[in-house]
Amino acid sequence: MSVLVLAEHDNNSLKDATLAAVTAAGALGGEVHVLVAGAGARGAADAAASVAGVARVLLADDAAYANGLPENLAPLIVELMAGYDALVAPATSFGKNVTPRVAALLDVAQVSDIISVDGPDTFQRPIYAGNAIATVQSADAKKVITVRTTAFAKAAATGGAAAVETVAGKGDAGLSRFVGSELSKSDRPELTSAKIVVSGGRALGSAEAFKTVIEPLADKLGAAIGASRAAVDAGYMPNDYQVGQTGKIVAPELYVAVGISGAIQHLAGMKDSKIIVAINKDEEAPIFQVADFGLVADLFQAVPEMVERI
Repeated sequence: MSVLVLAEHDNNSLKDATLAAVTAAGALGGEVHVLVAGAGARGAADAAASVAGVARVLLADDAAYANGLPENLAPLIVELMAGYDALVAPATSFGKNVTPRVAALLDVAQVSDIISVDGPDTFQRPIYAGNAIATVQSADAKKVITVRTTAFAKAAATGGAAAVETVAGKGDAGLSRFVGSELSKSDRPELTSAKIVVSGGRALGSAEAFKTVIEPLADKLGAAIGASRAAVDAGYMPNDYQVGQTGKIVAPELYVAVGISGAIQHLAGMKDSKIIVAINKDEEAPIFQVADFGLVADLFQAVPEMVERI
């Protein structure tokens, strides 16, 4: 089996999600090739060539691929899939934006958000917000797969020596155009790749409380900041801070949940964290069922005390 991995990158370097996708692709068996599509993306291609387990890198360098528009990427991938049995992409916003269009053009059923590879055509994926695991077998000749990146170890970024080959695509399909983007900038670690995450819930009561209570703790721990859906819906934090089934899936080494009750959709996004610490004054809060350490206390007293002692 030959597998093509769709790389997520910034033209200069690979995103960690790509390294997890390479690991999943390797579990399918056969050679693993990586597609780097972008504009001025030679740096990302060289980084992909150094990843352990990668046999070959395909570089599609064209202005049409600069912003990852799926209308432009999909025809390129479909053309390349003539030589591959499976396409593997991270189940990130980028991957989820491209793979459904590829699957439709190939006329196959996509296998989404897998957490395990049981065989070349058999996979496990969470359903019902992670409360059940489904085993899925695909009979399609071409597999289109997205990977829950927190479920797979990241492939080593060094140790590989793959050749980089330039490929030509169809260019701009003329179906869409990139208008602009508004990206949040932060000196903190990226939420989905951070080793420590401190998240706040609706119990904080305001955006100001996130600054005065959550941020000092995150600063002490060198952590990324997250939020529950309830806190985001209340306007305390922007959407890109949301952790959960409808937000970002995280699995850090340490997850600190402050004032979060533990709704199912939130647990689905963080319950794979190695160590979970919960702080909530309600001892019946569902978050305590998944927490390794729980503190029943008023967060406005407990968190400042923690900051003082760290």
